[in-house]
Amino acid sequence: MASILDEYEDSLHLSVSVQQSRATVGIPHSGYVNARLEKETPIFNKQRIDFAPPEKINSLVVSSNQLCMSLGKDTLLRIDLGKPDEPNQVELGRKDEAKVYKMFLDHTGSHLLIALNTSECLYLNRSVQKVRALSRWKGHLIESVGWNKFLGSETNTGPILVGTSQGQIYEAEISVSEGSLFSTNPDQYFRQVYTLEEESGPAPVCCLEIERGLEGKFFIIATTRKRLFQFVGKVPEGTEQQGFSSIFAVHADHLPSFQEFPANLGFSEIAFYTPKLRSNPRSFAWMMGNGVLYGTLDYSHPDSILSDERVWVYPPDIDITMNKPISIVLTQFHFLLLLPDRVKAVCTLNGQVVFQDLFLEKFGLLARMIKDPTVQQIWIHTEKVVFRYHVQRESRDVWKMYMNMNKFDLPKEYCKDRPECLDIVLAKEAEHCFQNKRYLDSAKCYALTQNYFEEIALKFIEAKQEEALMEFLIKKLSNLKPLEKTQTTLLTTWLTELYLNWLGILQGDPSQRNLYLDTREKFRTFLSSPKNKDCLFNNCASIYELLASHGDTEYMVYFAVIMQDYERVVAHHCQHDEYDEALNVLSRHRDKKLFHKSSPVLIQHIPKKVVDAWISMGSRLDARNLIPALVNYSQSASTQQINEAIRYMEFCVYQLEETQQAIHNYLLSLYALCRPDSLLSYLEQAGTNPNRIHYDLKYALRLCAEHGHHRACVHIYKVMELYEEAVDLALQVDVDLAKSCADLPEDDEELRKKLWLKIARHVVQEEKDVKKAMACLSSCALLKIEDVLPFFLGFVTIDHFKEAICNSLEDYNKHIEELKREMEEATQSAKRIREDIQEMRNKYGSVEPQEKCAACDFPLLNRPFYLFLCGHMFHYDCLLQAVFPNLPAYKQAKLEDLQKKLAATSQPSKTHHRPKDADTISLGKGQQSREQIKADIDDIVAAECVYCGELMIRSIDKPFIDPQKYEEEMQSWL
Repeated sequence: MASILDEYEDSLHLSVSVQQSRATVGIPHSGYVNARLEKETPIFNKQRIDFAPPEKINSLVVSSNQLCMSLGKDTLLRIDLGKPDEPNQVELGRKDEAKVYKMFLDHTGSHLLIALNTSECLYLNRSVQKVRALSRWKGHLIESVGWNKFLGSETNTGPILVGTSQGQIYEAEISVSEGSLFSTNPDQYFRQVYTLEEESGPAPVCCLEIERGLEGKFFIIATTRKRLFQFVGKVPEGTEQQGFSSIFAVHADHLPSFQEFPANLGFSEIAFYTPKLRSNPRSFAWMMGNGVLYGTLDYSHPDSILSDERVWVYPPDIDITMNKPISIVLTQFHFLLLLPDRVKAVCTLNGQVVFQDLFLEKFGLLARMIKDPTVQQIWIHTEKVVFRYHVQRESRDVWKMYMNMNKFDLPKEYCKDRPECLDIVLAKEAEHCFQNKRYLDSAKCYALTQNYFEEIALKFIEAKQEEALMEFLIKKLSNLKPLEKTQTTLLTTWLTELYLNWLGILQGDPSQRNLYLDTREKFRTFLSSPKNKDCLFNNCASIYELLASHGDTEYMVYFAVIMQDYERVVAHHCQHDEYDEALNVLSRHRDKKLFHKSSPVLIQHIPKKVVDAWISMGSRLDARNLIPALVNYSQSASTQQINEAIRYMEFCVYQLEETQQAIHNYLLSLYALCRPDSLLSYLEQAGTNPNRIHYDLKYALRLCAEHGHHRACVHIYKVMELYEEAVDLALQVDVDLAKSCADLPEDDEELRKKLWLKIARHVVQEEKDVKKAMACLSSCALLKIEDVLPFFLGFVTIDHFKEAICNSLEDYNKHIEELKREMEEATQSAKRIREDIQEMRNKYGSVEPQEKCAACDFPLLNRPFYLFLCGHMFHYDCLLQAVFPNLPAYKQAKLEDLQKKLAATSQPSKTHHRPKDADTISLGKGQQSREQIKADIDDIVAAECVYCGELMIRSIDKPFIDPQKYEEEMQSWL
C-alpha cells in the first residue's frame, strides 16, 4: 500500500511542485489565489442625498420607492424615487399650531397617514393632491399602524389595525370613493378591538404587524415599551374583509402570550426582514430597554411564530438614559441601530458589531432610520440632511461565521460561486469530523478539497482507518478528470487492494457477516462502474495479479465477467471441473470463437449438452472448426458417444444445409464407422450428379472400400460413371445390383452389351445357372444366343438353350421381314417423287393482260415479273425491293454479286443480230452462264411469295410505316 502511495505522489509531483512554488508568493496550500485585486466595497455603503430642504425635516417615511417627508409646519413633500426630479408638494392646510407627530406609509406607497400632536389624523392618497381629515380618528394620538398586506389596494386599505398612545388597538378601513375624489367619510369605520396593558396599566402601542400563516391562521404582533404580545387566530375563509375582531375576541378574558423585559426606553420598535416581495418575513428584531431581542419566524408553530430568540445586550457605550437608541432596521444577517450620532450594525449570527458609522456634528442629531422593504434601502435623516445606505453583498463573509460556529451546510450554500472559500469550509469540516472521530464524513469532505493528497492519505493510514481511507480514495477517484489517466490507474489499483484486504478481514469474522456482504456489494459495484471500466480494462493484468495474490477466485471470475474476458471464466470453470457452469457461460454470451476454443475440453465430459448448445447456436458456429474436437472425442469414445457427433453433423447437413466438403466427408467417415445402414441412404440422398455432390468421391470410395461397404462402393462407382468397375463389384454382392448398373450407359450400346456379357459370363461360369443365363438374354435386347454360347462348357447340351435358339431365330426372321417391308416402302416413295418431278416440268400458269403487280399496282406485263403458285404476281424489281431488306447480310452480299455478274453479261452487241443461244454460251472456263446466274437470283428472290411465305410471318412485329418517315406520312394525311 505504501508503494502505491509513493507512486501516486510521484504522479502528482508536478502539480505539487507548482503549488509549492505558489505558496512562496502567498498562495495557500489549497491552490486557490486568496488575493483581492481591488478594494472591496463595504456592505453598508452610505450616500448623502443631494437635497437641501427649505425647512427642517420633521418626519420621513418611504415604501415601494415612494418617499414622503414633512417639512416645517404645513408642508408635505412627496417624491417618486424613480422620478426624483419631479417632486410633489402638498400643503396640509392647517392654520393652528398643530405639528406632525408621526407618518405611516403602507407597503404599496399609496396610503399615507399623518398623525398630528393634537390627536388628529390626516389621510393622503398617492393619486390625489388634497389632504383629508379622518373625523372618526379624532381624539387619538396614533403611535402605530398595522397595514393589511393581503387585502389592501391602491384605493382601499382593507381592514387595518391602529395603535394609540393610550394602549387601545382599533380596527379601521380607509377607502377612496370611485365616483368622486373622496367619499363623504374616507374612514369607513373605526372601532376598538383590544387594549394593551403593562403592570402599571394601559401602555402605548409602539408597533403593530399583521402576518398570515398556514391554513388561514393570522398572527398579530403588538409591542408596548416593555412587552411583546402575540395574537393568534383563524379568520374563516371568505370573511377576511370583516376584519380581525374575532382574533382579539378570543383573548377578551385573558391576556395573550407575551414577553416582557424590565428596562424601559420609553418606547420600543420592531423590525422585520422579508427576503422577497409579497412573501412573509423570515426574521425579526425588537429594540427595547434591555437590548435587542432577535430571532426567526416559524409559521408552523401553533401559538407563537417567534423562534430561535436571542437577546443582544446593549454595550457600555449605549446608555439608555443619555445615549439611547432611536430606531432599528433588520437585514438578512444584521440589524442596524440608530444612535443620536452614529449607526451600529450587529451581525445576527454571532452578535458582534461589524460596522459603525459616525456622523459629523454639522449634520445635526440623527432623527429616524427606516428601510424600504421592496428595494432593501435604508434611509436616515436629521433635521437638515437625508442619507441612504445601499446593502451590497451582505452574505460575503457569512460563511466564515457559520464555519466558526461549526455549522457547515449553510457556508457551502453561500460559497457556491467562490470555490476558494468553499475549499476552506470543506477542509474545516473535514478536520472537525476527523477530530470527532467521524472518519467517513471526514474522508468525504477531504476528497472535495484541494489539500495535498499524500498528507490526507497518510493521516488516515496513521489513524488505522482503512474504511475511511477507501472512502477518501473513492471520492477522489470520482473527482478526477478523464485525462488524468495515471492517477486514475493508481487509485483504482490501490482501492482494489484495500477492498481485498478489508474483505479478507471481514470474511474471517462471523460477527461481521452483514458488513462483509455490504462491502462485497460495494466492491462489485466499484469493479463494474462504467467510469472505472476503461481504466480497469487497460490495467486488467495488474488487477488479475492482485486478485490471484489474495487467492480469491470468486472476485477474479466476477472481474473477468465484467471485463468480458469469458475465456478466463470458462478456463476457470474447466479447471475446477465445473463443466456445466462453463457451458452456461458460453451459451449465455454466445461467442463463437470461445465456443470453438473451449469445445474440445467440454465435449469430453458433457457431450450431449455441448451438442445441444452447438445446435442452439445454429449457423453462428463454423462446423469445420468443431471437427477437430469431434475427431479427438470420437477416437476415444464409445459408439453411443459417437452418436452425439453424428447428431451434430446431421444437423449441419440436413438442417443448416452445409455444403462444406470437410463436413460431409467427416459425416461419411462416422457413418462408415458406426452406421453402415445410414451410409447408403446418405449416398442415395446426395444424388448421382457429381456437380451437386458435396463429399469427396475418391475419399468416399476409399473409405467404403476400407470398411467393406460394397454396395456403397457400387453407388460411388455409378456416380463416377465407372460402370465396368461398378458391375464387377456388384457381381460380388448381387446379380440384380449388377444388372441395374449395366443399364446405366444408355447412350453407349457397345458398353452396355459389354457389361451384360460380364453378367452373363458370371452367371454361366460362376453360378453355372443356364436358366439365369437365359434370363439375361431376355433382360437385354443387345445380347444374342450366339454371344453367350462361348461361355458354356462342353457338357451343356443343346436342350438347355433350345428355346433360346428358337427365339433368336424367330427374332432374326422378324427383323428380315421388317427390312423387306421398309425396302418396298422406299421403292414406292422414289417412284412417286419421280412422277411429281415430271408433272412439275409440264406445269404452267396463265396471266391476263389486265393483271397488275401486287406491290406497285401497275400493269404486270410491262416489265419482267414473277408468278407464284398462290396467285400473287410481282414485277421483278418490285419483288427485289420488298425482299432485299429482309435478307440476311450474307445473302444480300451474294445477291449484289450476282446482279453485277448479270450486268456484265448483258453488254449490247454492235449488230442487231443476237447470236443463237447466246444465253447458253459459256462465258469462259470457270465462269457461270447467264442462265445459271438468273437461276441463282431466282433462288434468292423468288424462293417464296413475299406475302404468303415466312418473310411475312417474320415481319409481323414491324410497323406498317417506317418510324423515320412517320412524321412525313402523317403530314401527308393532314
